[in-house]
Amino acid sequence: MPKILCISAMVISILVLVLFISDLGLGLIGMDLAPFKGLEGSMRYVMDGVFAVGGGILGWMSWSTFREQV
Repeated sequence: MPKILCISAMVISILVLVLFISDLGLGLIGMDLAPFKGLEGSMRYVMDGVFAVGGGILGWMSWSTFREQV
């Protein structure tokens, strides 16, 4: 059961990383395809960066926990 939780956390972290890094990248390029374009100004980029870092931390923690179990 703990291995399944670690793998699901890795999948969720990858999804969070892809979603928020794509939003950050598309927003910086200036395209209107950015998924979360509701916030105005620089706060949008700060939130994208914080969520991307959070997804990276979640991925690292789940990977290191998965390695300890194997």
